[in-house]
Amino acid sequence: MIILAGVPLGNPGDATDRLRDALQKADVVAAEDTRRAKRLAADLGITISGQVIRFDDVTEQRQVPAVVDRARAGDTVLLVTDGGMPSVSDPGYRLVVAAIAAEIPVEVLPGPSAVTTALTLSGLPSDRFCFEGFLPHAPGKRRATYASLATEPRTMVFFESPRRIGSSLQDAVAAFGAERPAAVCRELTKTHEEVRRGTLGELAIWAADGLLGEITVVVGGAPRPGPDDVPEPAELARRVALAEAGGVPRKEAMRAVAGAVGVPRSVVYDAVQAAKHAP
Repeated sequence: MIILAGVPLGNPGDATDRLRDALQKADVVAAEDTRRAKRLAADLGITISGQVIRFDDVTEQRQVPAVVDRARAGDTVLLVTDGGMPSVSDPGYRLVVAAIAAEIPVEVLPGPSAVTTALTLSGLPSDRFCFEGFLPHAPGKRRATYASLATEPRTMVFFESPRRIGSSLQDAVAAFGAERPAAVCRELTKTHEEVRRGTLGELAIWAADGLLGEITVVVGGAPRPGPDDVPEPAELARRVALAEAGGVPRKEAMRAVAGAVGVPRSVVYDAVQAAKHAP
């Protein structure tokens, strides 16, 4: 069979007894980082008896057939990532699909997840949320992603690089507004864990020079606009222009802005046309 196991985000004490047992007994341990897997075993005071192989974003596609063959031959294969659940913005999805197609049993050992941990710590509504994974590296694509979510009513969870967090939060301000509530969670479960809550504007200033560690960002969903919340035409046109600058087609940008503020698209269209002819 193939087992996918959630591993600690940083604190070895979060390892379950089932994970300890699987690490010791699996015939093959497919690890995103073989050194981290061995270090985790050492921290837990156990020994990995099976073969440890590399299974990361670079090697996943070519490793899947070999791993499936090992499982088909009767081996138990354990898949672990650097932290959290496999296949959640980490390797694993392709292996699960291949295993199901080959009628190989797949088992999951539940464990830590940065997504639900950050969501819980954020203090934002958690009854409905969406996970958007890692944001695009390219600024234009990142802005387009944010712009496409401008009207999303659910709480949103993102992964972001510590080097890009400052500029990413600035882009979030442009797409969602400076007053949108959010939280930045850094180094979850580790010694230097930090959770900063506030508005996107406040967080963008705080993180302007970058941060250290692994980062999860949680952003509140779009509020339902009231009759007195419609921005001036110049502001509507500015929001459309920002979305276009991020690579969003104009029609889609106008539709997103209209939905975000609760007005007909024709109102946004008129605002864009007026801005063209403004002195």
